[in-house]
Amino acid sequence: PKPQNAITVAVSARALFNLVEEQRIYEEQGLEKYVEYQQNNENVTLKPGAAFYFVKALEHVNARLLELYPGDEERFDIVLMTNNHAQVGVRLINSINHYGLTIERFCMTGGESPVGYLTAYLTNLYLSADSEKVQEAIEAGIAAATMFTANKDVVYSDTQLRVAFDGDAVLFSDESEQIVKEHGLDRFFEHEQMHENKPLAQGPLKGFLEDLGKLQKKFYAKNERLNCPIRTYLVTARSAASSGARVLKTLRSWGLEIDEALFLAGAPKGPILVKIRPHIFFDDQMFHIEGAQQLGTIAAHVPYGVAQKYYKST
Repeated sequence: PKPQNAITVAVSARALFNLVEEQRIYEEQGLEKYVEYQQNNENVTLKPGAAFYFVKALEHVNARLLELYPGDEERFDIVLMTNNHAQVGVRLINSINHYGLTIERFCMTGGESPVGYLTAYLTNLYLSADSEKVQEAIEAGIAAATMFTANKDVVYSDTQLRVAFDGDAVLFSDESEQIVKEHGLDRFFEHEQMHENKPLAQGPLKGFLEDLGKLQKKFYAKNERLNCPIRTYLVTARSAASSGARVLKTLRSWGLEIDEALFLAGAPKGPILVKIRPHIFFDDQMFHIEGAQQLGTIAAHVPYGVAQKYYKST
């Protein structure tokens, strides 16, 4: 599809594939040894990385869309966006072909940051294993997250893309989180009830939830609501009774549906995520990312908002 019609998801090589050993060679022995190793092993298939099953699920949605809307270009377009050198490309291509992935667009920047190309590719979401590049992308106004592999093997749905989002500083701005950090929970509850009918400002991932909703409606239009291959989840530490109404009213004001909303009132997110088994879970706090990882969830850190200041200072 043409980029202006597609939902472009840019994925780094280290997010798509497990390149831990290759990264170690690069860091310990330098670029030349790294390139030589990749060329010597270009017929050895790379193992799946943190974003692999998410990408597979995107491709399943594409297949279903093409059945219902042949020739329609409004679907996911996956771009491999990597600062690898072109000499490493053969191994990446061989691995992509081995798994039957449809990734036609490659951007290999030879050591330069790929972030400048994200805008040119009209990127809707950027996933990388490099937190500095993700931070750079967020600062450029692009939805982005750092991928973390789960610590346990989990079986993911191969018929339904499942995407779980935290609320504040992910779908919404960090306005409410700032009040929690600076004035405590009681003041936060008071503030949320006072502003219940004032929609929260948008956060970095709001646009991607919109993209998912747009595709869901294409399935609904064909009477496929019950068989829709996309399901979205809000998994928030907020309490429903004291601060949930503002969240739900904000989504309604945006014209967005979320399939399931889980208000945990401060309880750990990991056990709920085990039940959901999302292909990806977006959160702005490393505390929640680590808890999700330990129980087998592939988590993606969104470095946005006031929580980053507190995380970096600890």
